[in-house]
Amino acid sequence: MNTNQTQKVKDATMLSRMQPNGLSASHQSASVLPLPPHGGQVQAIMQYFVGAPEPFVDLSTGVSPFAYPLVWPPLDALHRLPEQEEEHALQQIAASAYGVQSAEMVVTGAGSQSLIALLPRLLDVQRACVLGPTYSGHQQAWEQNGVPCMLADHLGQVQHAAQQAGTVCVICNPNNPDGRELDAQTLIRVADQCAQAGGWLVVDEAFGDFGHNSVASMLPHPGLVVLRSFGKTYGLPGVRLGFLLAAPELAQRARALLGAWPVGALALAAGRQALADTQWLQQAAQQARIAHDRLTASLHKAGLTCRGHSSLFTLVDTADAYALWEHFCRHGIVTRRFAERPRCLRIGLPANALAWTRLERALEAWQANFIAL
Repeated sequence: MNTNQTQKVKDATMLSRMQPNGLSASHQSASVLPLPPHGGQVQAIMQYFVGAPEPFVDLSTGVSPFAYPLVWPPLDALHRLPEQEEEHALQQIAASAYGVQSAEMVVTGAGSQSLIALLPRLLDVQRACVLGPTYSGHQQAWEQNGVPCMLADHLGQVQHAAQQAGTVCVICNPNNPDGRELDAQTLIRVADQCAQAGGWLVVDEAFGDFGHNSVASMLPHPGLVVLRSFGKTYGLPGVRLGFLLAAPELAQRARALLGAWPVGALALAAGRQALADTQWLQQAAQQARIAHDRLTASLHKAGLTCRGHSSLFTLVDTADAYALWEHFCRHGIVTRRFAERPRCLRIGLPANALAWTRLERALEAWQANFIAL
């Protein structure tokens, strides 16, 4: 047995030492689990919970469980490089879907994460300010490219930073993981401040498809960049498709940096179908609202407090967050916990009857444990 295998056995042994009420004998085991930095990676987590019921239920990502019913193109589409006309057709459809005036302002990429990583090369700035706590990928992208990044605690700090020359400000709207949402007028005022100082405001609208405060329609704007994610809303994160929306000149520079064929044939086909289907999007939004209401009702019934939410997830705040995370794992359910927010768990929407049953039974068991205490 090698060193890694030995450590995994030790970790699993510690996690199996549970009291009769189902809680950990010690929360010290939290520090030894090599958890992924983002949602997903279910197998990496569940290897430490031997005997948990399968199939595992992944509620850690905030991805919609209502996947778009794609009709995939024939396989011969993979026998050639994508045509430029196919990408341009997707840009036109995306421009219409996001309320952008022209396809010239739409840049396609292999998921919004790839476009976040592109920003430090695209925007010439000396410092970054990110409104937090939020998705960690933004801060990492700037710091990994040698740009100092401040994590702001409130909007006032962002507004102050926006007035400093050579600054990019980043706001996720709605925010991940607490669902905080700012109105479009406030965001445009910050973008105006950035433009006046020669900087930029990046608004990440990864969870914005079901919201009402998108600023994409305000483009072209001299100090505004908008990011949109495809996979979350359409339940197809494996397609890897995202969009950067900006004034035509900046969008052209972004396309030049990405180079030819930034998106594969399957992603081009998926985007063209799904983004044009506005009726499906309306139905999915209604499904998400109903499922979200059921989720929050189940959490409240179990005595848990929801401190934030978006259509596709809810953030639970509890002093027993790690014990609750373990409890869910032992029931075959993976939720998202945060090292920097130890009281919080983000919980996504279950995808089917089995997942709902598993979650609601786990919550009933959690409530019974604490009543017994």
